[in-house]
Amino acid sequence: MRIGILGTGNVARALAAGWSAAGHDVALGSRRPKERTDVTDAGFAVVGLDEAVADAEVVVNATPGTVSVDVLRSVGAAALAGKTLVDVGVGLSDDFTELAHPNSSLGELIQEAFPETAVVKTLCTMDASVMVEPGTLDGPSTVFLSGDSDAAKQLTGRLLGDLGWPSSSQLDIGGIGTARGQEHFALFFTGIAGGLGTHVFNINVVTRPSSP
Repeated sequence: MRIGILGTGNVARALAAGWSAAGHDVALGSRRPKERTDVTDAGFAVVGLDEAVADAEVVVNATPGTVSVDVLRSVGAAALAGKTLVDVGVGLSDDFTELAHPNSSLGELIQEAFPETAVVKTLCTMDASVMVEPGTLDGPSTVFLSGDSDAAKQLTGRLLGDLGWPSSSQLDIGGIGTARGQEHFALFFTGIAGGLGTHVFNINVVTRPSSP
């Protein structure tokens, strides 16, 4: 599958490496691709944003959440129409203490701005290393999916499986409105990281055993 990842930071590169290892054709999209020699030297294909989207079957937003909508608008609604867009971004202040979208979510804003695109929110409740290596943690954990399109969530679920997330670890929590729960977890994530002294962890949703 051709995957266009918008962004060239740690998250984008981790996802590109994970999906490339699974056999997908991945390109990173940048507003200034010729300047990202550090990324190309590391073995990643970097192209312009328009090219990354045009050739992709799935688009992944891994840009900073405070600028994501503007970045996507620069690509244009027509280019994104009919595609699945996997959004992993969270809008945070520079000091990571405040949400940029306290009464909404980036996922909702993207879906509102691009109604012909199927937006799926996922992978934003964990560190980049956990996104692509969940099996290195001490036991199973949970990855969440939010979106209005069941088909887009099923496609995203297959891509999560390629990163090592079995279906038993994937939890569909509903429509794109539930994306704010995922994104608002970011402040709790920061607190947990401070308590543990590491960002390499995840949470697991556990339930009572079924009655016999």
